[in-house]
Amino acid sequence: MRLTDCHNIDDFRKLARQRLPWPVFDYIDGAADDEITKARNTSAFDEVDLVPDVLAGVAEIDTSCTIMGRKSALPLLLSPTALQRAFHRDGERAVAQAAEKFGVWFGISSLATHSIEEIAALTSGPKLFQLYVHKDKGLNASMIERCQAAGFDALALTVDTIVSGKRERCLRSGFTTPPRFTASALWSYATRPRWTLDYVFGPKFRLPNLDGHVQEGTGKAVSIQDYFNTMLDTGMDWDTAARIRQDWGGTFALKGVMSAADARRAVEIGADAIWISNHGGRQLDGSRAPFDQLREIVDAVGGEIEIVLDGGVGRGTHVLKSLAAGATAASGGRLYLYALAAAGQPGVERAIGILKEEIERGMRLMGVTSVDQLTPDRLRWR
Repeated sequence: MRLTDCHNIDDFRKLARQRLPWPVFDYIDGAADDEITKARNTSAFDEVDLVPDVLAGVAEIDTSCTIMGRKSALPLLLSPTALQRAFHRDGERAVAQAAEKFGVWFGISSLATHSIEEIAALTSGPKLFQLYVHKDKGLNASMIERCQAAGFDALALTVDTIVSGKRERCLRSGFTTPPRFTASALWSYATRPRWTLDYVFGPKFRLPNLDGHVQEGTGKAVSIQDYFNTMLDTGMDWDTAARIRQDWGGTFALKGVMSAADARRAVEIGADAIWISNHGGRQLDGSRAPFDQLREIVDAVGGEIEIVLDGGVGRGTHVLKSLAAGATAASGGRLYLYALAAAGQPGVERAIGILKEEIERGMRLMGVTSVDQLTPDRLRWR
């Protein structure tokens, strides 16, 4: 299978599976416990149907919108995800450059493998930093100050990782950061020579945003589950979020909001946006899918705060359904991580291009010429 054989996000998943050692693939692909919530994140979109109009004159359409104060060519964001250098040697650099080419938002994680400063210097496109609140308050302050100095456009505080979900695929494979060549996976590493040679002889695996504060994940191998359970601040509360918003002083989002009550609290502390997200099904298995919760949250705070639907997005029609149900935009991580793992920046560009074409085609077939015409009357719930 080649990159040119990829015509949807699931095709990129298949190619990534071919090219990655199985512990690395399972880190991207896996989720918590029985992975019920991960599956529901996508299947939730099947509960609603689009209602098209015809003869609408759709020769010219506009897919752009404003998200968190920046113009975006598409109502789509590339969610921040950790450890991208483990999937392809270019990691976040490839994603940043692909996002800028298409004029869309992307984010980098606290656990990114390229630094805040390097990514900022690489792109003038809209970019956000995803903050994990560590027990080390000096580290939290350092990351915020570095983002301010580097000119990041927004900060997204992740609020759903007080402890790690039980990611059983990673427990079975022994996946760590940095990745280790475990005995059970040696054959898989040996039969993926391109990945293995890039990892061994390519740029050293690092988590540079933690420099000077944390050795775990760079100089000391650790599982993500152990990292979350030992390094992150389990005492984080609404006062913490309000204080971080004040310290940051710029556009501020909460990522991981799943209830209408929490959405209301986000408005009260002055957040600019919320990301309805369950961390890709990687935290609380058995929780609702973001799309399941969207209408309830829109009813509670719609018009008062921007709402990003994050999770399960794999088709342009998923984006259209999200907007019609009241979201400002949609986002996802796996939708570009599979493509990054499969082919680096060309893969990410092809994935975004496919979703762009699907959004444009869907809008024309829906009879809408701008994204603000995607209103609730365009949907029917089963």
